[in-house]
Amino acid sequence: MSTNERGARPALRALYEGDIERALDLLPPDEALTTYEAATFGRTERLRQLLDEEPARVGEISPDGFSPLHGAIFGGRRDAVALLLERGADPNLRSTGTIARVPPLGTAAFVRRADLAELLLDAGADVNGHGEGGFTALDSAVQNDDEPMIRLLLDRGADPAVGAGIARRQLQN
Repeated sequence: MSTNERGARPALRALYEGDIERALDLLPPDEALTTYEAATFGRTERLRQLLDEEPARVGEISPDGFSPLHGAIFGGRRDAVALLLERGADPNLRSTGTIARVPPLGTAAFVRRADLAELLLDAGADVNGHGEGGFTALDSAVQNDDEPMIRLLLDRGADPAVGAGIARRQLQN
């Protein structure tokens, strides 16, 4: 199966481009999926199998720099997020790729999933954790005008003065 320059296989490229139908068509059979792919596409039985075989896979980084937890959040896969957290995934692990260098909470804010952000916060995610450039989940939520996410983060102690300043400027108005 071919990959792009960051190592993403065609199904992941299609998903990153927002073409979910094509991504599912290109997805390899479950037995060929990596931990990241299984998490991202919500193939929880395959994910569970991989984690049972090698528990350390919970924190492995995909060729494009994301953990399985980042992938599950990006894919909107609540069951996979819950399983990964149950198996010890670090809710504060920053991605290392060139696309984005953010903790999982930043990914949840990017994809506008307050329900997944709540799981992360319950598992110990730093509400004021930041990604590259100092951007926090609250900064992203404010940029997206995502009221449910903004409210959740503020209720959980997010500080508008922390981060890149986007939240501070917008919430003062």
